[in-house]
Amino acid sequence: MAYRDGASGREPTLITGKDVLLVVDVQNDFLPGGSLAVEGGDAVVPIINDLASRFAHIVLTQDWHTPGHGSFASSHPGKTPFETIDMAYGRQVLWPDHCIQGTTGAQFAEGLDLPRAELVVRKGFNPSIDSYSGFVEADRRTRTGLAGYLKERGFERVFCAGLATDFCVAWTAIDAAEEGFETYVLLDATRAIDTNGSLDEALAAMRRAGVAIIETASIAS
Repeated sequence: MAYRDGASGREPTLITGKDVLLVVDVQNDFLPGGSLAVEGGDAVVPIINDLASRFAHIVLTQDWHTPGHGSFASSHPGKTPFETIDMAYGRQVLWPDHCIQGTTGAQFAEGLDLPRAELVVRKGFNPSIDSYSGFVEADRRTRTGLAGYLKERGFERVFCAGLATDFCVAWTAIDAAEEGFETYVLLDATRAIDTNGSLDEALAAMRRAGVAIIETASIAS
């Protein structure tokens, strides 16, 4: 069961077959020791494994970049990671090379145990467009097909976990809400990069979009 924004005194909502756990980018390059490590990112793995036992339906997203991707600082001479540039679709943060197709860094975390996952959505494979959201790439036009899949399957609510709270999780959750799904972010099952206030901004943006921020403790076992 879940309470919106962790509030007490409200009627709980039972997890049903209309709910899906959406696990965002729990990949080696985002874990400690990875090329774009999220502090404490490995801590989400056991939490997500436990969560998975409570959901009948699980979907994963996977960052899947080409070598020399346009979002990599190394693709822009003189630029360093976390600088920004203008690309055809707008402002782009430049990242360290990460989650390159077929590499160990792009693989899911070794301890992630989700054998009942029903779909893996790969994103960011267009070399000229970055992708944070599991639904729509950074140009805000190129769709992954995830929304159509979830709607055809008859899902009504999306529960998001994974990495990182302030980028891929937030963008995914906001897009899920905009697609008409009742959307939750399981905050303790995420970790943030939190650069220049990005976490507070992401939390505010999610709430404005109607996303509920909750804790895993409010999900029924």
